[in-house]
Amino acid sequence: MHERWLWALTASASGVLLALAFPGTDLEAAAWIVLAPPLALALRTPPRAAFGWAWLAGTVFFLILLRWLDFTFTMYSAIPWPLTWGPLLMLAAYCGLYVGAVHALVALLARRGAPALALATVPFAWVAGEWVRGHLMGGFPWGSLGYSQYRTLLVIQIAELGGVYAVSFVVAAVNAALAAAVSLPRPRALTAVALAAGLVAATLGFGWGRLAEPAPAGEIPIALMQPAIEQPLKFDPSHAGRTLATYVALTERAARERPALIVWPETAAPAPVRHDPALLAAVQALERRVGVPLLIGSLDVRGTSQPRYLNTAFLLTDRGLQQRYDKMHLVPFGEYVPLASVIGFVRDWAEFIADLEPGTRADVFSGPPAPFGVVICYEGIFPELVREFVKGGARLMINMTNDGWFGRTVGPQQHLSMYPFRAVEHRTWVVRAANTGISAAIDPAGRIRESLSLYERANLVARVGLRQGETLYTRFGDWLAYVALAVTGLAAAALATGRP
Repeated sequence: MHERWLWALTASASGVLLALAFPGTDLEAAAWIVLAPPLALALRTPPRAAFGWAWLAGTVFFLILLRWLDFTFTMYSAIPWPLTWGPLLMLAAYCGLYVGAVHALVALLARRGAPALALATVPFAWVAGEWVRGHLMGGFPWGSLGYSQYRTLLVIQIAELGGVYAVSFVVAAVNAALAAAVSLPRPRALTAVALAAGLVAATLGFGWGRLAEPAPAGEIPIALMQPAIEQPLKFDPSHAGRTLATYVALTERAARERPALIVWPETAAPAPVRHDPALLAAVQALERRVGVPLLIGSLDVRGTSQPRYLNTAFLLTDRGLQQRYDKMHLVPFGEYVPLASVIGFVRDWAEFIADLEPGTRADVFSGPPAPFGVVICYEGIFPELVREFVKGGARLMINMTNDGWFGRTVGPQQHLSMYPFRAVEHRTWVVRAANTGISAAIDPAGRIRESLSLYERANLVARVGLRQGETLYTRFGDWLAYVALAVTGLAAAALATGRP
């Protein structure tokens, strides 16, 4: 009974502290120690119990981390509060399964008489779980352990080697070493601590070297619009004139600084710009007046008898709509309903559930100012998708998003925290134009150089450089995750054969 209470307290505390280590607080350091107690307990706990308690810890973590979704369900769905927490609890419980699986593997290996091997497997199993969670059923990589370090620039520089997974690996390895320090015999404990210390030293040394390098010469001004238009007003026909007037005023003000490109946020146009002659004429006249190309977020329509809607970025120049990118990775239960033939009825529950068609290609815009890629909304949290644009020749990455659905919660801050990793992974500038915020400019070292406050109506004119070469991550992508999957699979196979 005493051990059950210990597990319950440890699981709950670990989940709470891990959630506090993520954006919205100043407790990044908690991520380096918070997994150690449950890992140490898992070494002497039956696998089923270790899985259950760790699942609880993971569920608590994701429930707190994703608490901002309750705002969205409360404001924009027909689900009454407190039932709005139901979908959130199901999502949190699903994500928590991966935390439980790692601890169950540790318990199984320890029960076979290999506690040192069990802890050595932890960083590989953790990364493998994050990769699977980021891909299975469309993927949901929100809350990966590495993202807790987005402000720790010395640490996140290794993302250019193995992506955000490299940072998750190091943080998980330190936690495993701390668990070894209190659980294993002295010689093995010292070995584990020494290995983790060496890994951290190498990480910091690499980061110091990268941060000491001079920035490449040459800067290009890019203007980002943040109109701060409340979500209920975005597509309200009675508000369309004021919406357009807001963008016109911001665009004209930004044009005075002679940027090479002016970026509007996701679905900024109050109607499908390609199919609304009056709106198209207005934005074309605006572009000719300011003399700067506009990158405009808009819905688009294909077909007439059965229209299909797309979430699109259009490049408007003095020659009209020249290029486009259609969002490929749609938000489940936001822009489409998975298994729609079975559960399509949920569309009637919430106004934020749309029925969009995905794009099919990672089209790179030829510029100006240079070849650039666009990721729309939460597409930017998928490392492999951003890599497609960079491999396709993009020398600058632009994120157009509308986080107005999340109000004044920590959701927009958490969303922003993932983009420093996309910058470091490819050593490229990343700029974000967000409807209500947080618009920002992030340099190739992952520094958030400039940003606007949430719901601040303003322009951000950032001076950015262009990507010069390829990183290891650009060339080989998720190689570290594949190694982690292989090591975890070997550990599972060893258990199946009875040879830990």
